[in-house]
Amino acid sequence: MHPALEAETLYIQHFRRRDEARPLDYYLKQMDGYTALAKALKMAPDQIIDEVKKSNLRGRGGAGFPTGMKWGFIPKQSPKPKYVVCNADESEPGTFKDRDIMRYTPHLLLEGMAIAGHAIGAKVGYIYIRGEYTREAKLLDQAIDEAYAKGYLGQKILGTDFSFDITVHRGAGAYICGEETALLNSLEGKRGEPRVKPPFPAQAGAFAGPTVVNNVETLADVPFIINKGGEWFSRLGKVERSGGTRLISVSGHVKKPGVYELPAGAVTIRELVYDICGGILGDKKLKAVIPGGSSAPVLTADEIDVVYDIEPLMKIGTMMGSAALMVVSEDYCMVKLIKRITKFYAHESCGQCTPCREGCKWMEDVLHRIEDGHGREQDLALLLDIADNINGKTLCALGDAAAGPVSSFVRKFKADFEAHIRGKKCPNA
Repeated sequence: MHPALEAETLYIQHFRRRDEARPLDYYLKQMDGYTALAKALKMAPDQIIDEVKKSNLRGRGGAGFPTGMKWGFIPKQSPKPKYVVCNADESEPGTFKDRDIMRYTPHLLLEGMAIAGHAIGAKVGYIYIRGEYTREAKLLDQAIDEAYAKGYLGQKILGTDFSFDITVHRGAGAYICGEETALLNSLEGKRGEPRVKPPFPAQAGAFAGPTVVNNVETLADVPFIINKGGEWFSRLGKVERSGGTRLISVSGHVKKPGVYELPAGAVTIRELVYDICGGILGDKKLKAVIPGGSSAPVLTADEIDVVYDIEPLMKIGTMMGSAALMVVSEDYCMVKLIKRITKFYAHESCGQCTPCREGCKWMEDVLHRIEDGHGREQDLALLLDIADNINGKTLCALGDAAAGPVSSFVRKFKADFEAHIRGKKCPNA
């Protein structure tokens, strides 16, 4: 067994019995449920934020921004109501770890949101959940009802003056609403389009009030931090700037796919693929790894001896994103794969920014041409040029999410594209 699998974990032991969700009784008895909230309500808001800063908790949704710092941006005094918004729109292809938190430990998320509310002075929270997560939305509603019935949500929580309400808001299947300002627009009943920033949500978010937007896993980490301390949580991580454990979604051509929990920065990608996930299906060779969901630039089999954490991956030109590792074996067509990825982003573009709206569809059309046997030698330079004209030139990161993979696939697997163009068909067909 790899040593990282023997390290202390927060979640995975509660995911193992996959036959049922965890009711409030389980949460109270087996997970010290709502003791962190009781402790937090005796702390000053600044003390809670300082503890989260000490924890080195970084956003688990993709950006990796320090959570305590984000909370600290909320103005202490505001004439407008403040809000806590949970981004549960988990729609990055390859990502499926937040789903398990909401299914098996929904009260952990609710408790984390209530603590966040006390820390920033908010009385209202929203869980914006992916429209396809019908089961998880139902389970969250049930958990919210349980929490209200026992006094963990609502008015004068646990006999204090603190009041906090949570509402589940279901999305309608738009990937763009995973971007925090598009999410806020959708929450308000508007078209799900990213906003111009500044102002940032901390100044003018939901309903123009100061708002914290955090990912499911980020908020679910908070009760552990309050109960055991920020320094304890920070020590769980094995790299300087990242505390805690990470839930990692592993999919693709690997023997043991699934959700894994490992200390932040504890393994390389090679160790994760071969020592923890059992290697490649059929004992084939590894061809590529997409390390952070489909929006992350691809890595070749020669680039996987890198620590699986935010800064090490940034240094080699890719990203950890939402910690979704997608594994590709030697005999899978890379042109087909990037065509499918690009088709997704072209379909999901909100159309607000011209480079993204036009460029994503253009890249998709060129990739279709190559895959269908009608590609031209100049198409590779054209793809790189289109990607360059998208990257960094849009309101949100969806354009970058489409351009980065195309650029990396063309540069790192150029021979695959050339074989399609010269042979007038896919060599693997």
